Amino acid sequence: MAGTSNNSAPGAVPSVSRARLTVSGLQIDVYGLAELPANASKVSCLWLHHGRLRNKEDMAPFANRFLSAYHEKPNPGRGFIAVALDQRNHGSRLVDKRANESWVDGNETHAQDMFGFVTGTVVDTVNLIDMIESHLFGGDDHVTSDGGRRRIDHNMVLGISLGGHSAWQLLFADPRVTAGVIVIGCPDYMTLLKDRARLSQLKGFNAPDYGASFIGSKDFPDPLVNACKKYDPKGILFGTKDIVLPTTVGEQQRLGPLLKSRVSGKRFQILSGGADKLVPYAMGESFIQFFKTAANGWYKEGGVYVEDNVYPTAGHEFSAEMRNDALRFVLDSIALANK
Repeated sequence: MAGTSNNSAPGAVPSVSRARLTVSGLQIDVYGLAELPANASKVSCLWLHHGRLRNKEDMAPFANRFLSAYHEKPNPGRGFIAVALDQRNHGSRLVDKRANESWVDGNETHAQDMFGFVTGTVVDTVNLIDMIESHLFGGDDHVTSDGGRRRIDHNMVLGISLGGHSAWQLLFADPRVTAGVIVIGCPDYMTLLKDRARLSQLKGFNAPDYGASFIGSKDFPDPLVNACKKYDPKGILFGTKDIVLPTTVGEQQRLGPLLKSRVSGKRFQILSGGADKLVPYAMGESFIQFFKTAANGWYKEGGVYVEDNVYPTAGHEFSAEMRNDALRFVLDSIALANK
């Protein structure tokens, strides 16, 4: 989202089936349908969110690798599919190239455009979760060998860069999405864009107050601030206020119900490049530290799992080490779904 992501696709792996469908007016790629076991009445689905200036086809290598690994030791009663979609104004949905550019490339509405793509992908994915079963498993050919009907009972998301931001938001938006791999993404859009404004030397960025006047300016107008409070993890929990640690008892009482309604029982894997200059880990660090402290401490009863991995030499990329950890996390999440 903060720039073109390097997906660093894995090497050659066995391919799985791909079906191209139109669901809710969106063209999607569904991987793994043909490989579903005959008696698999339960299906795990991994939603794939690509990076800025990329498209759904770029996610094919990851779908192939993750599903091929699952097929090595399949659970006969559970199937696994992956679904890739184009983010808004990307791939098959491109309508305005300028809107995908940054401030330094001449797009004055950079902040609004990017946030719209992120929240739009969340809305699109929620709608697809509502509708996809009726397209995939609505016919008699999807009655299992034991007479049951297939259903997706387990949703996960993996997002890279722009898709990493939408993965954060999707996990906070829909209770059906219970695990996510967030690759070089950020949970704090306001802080990320404030730093982007500084680096872009925007006239609206006031250096002495380090961006305090930027929030609510013409480059980050109040309606966008309100949208962040509605959709962005940091905005949902803290609004425009700074995150202060340790969390006071009063704040715990305020935040507990919010966390329960948004993330109770969910699994988060955060994969960040220590050398990432496009989405620096520092931009989301305050939120991530709060989140880990809550999950492992005062909100431990919420059953939230947070894995925070920073790869010191990795830049803005989905490196081989990251991919290995993501694969482990996804397979572990599927195994836990069976319990």
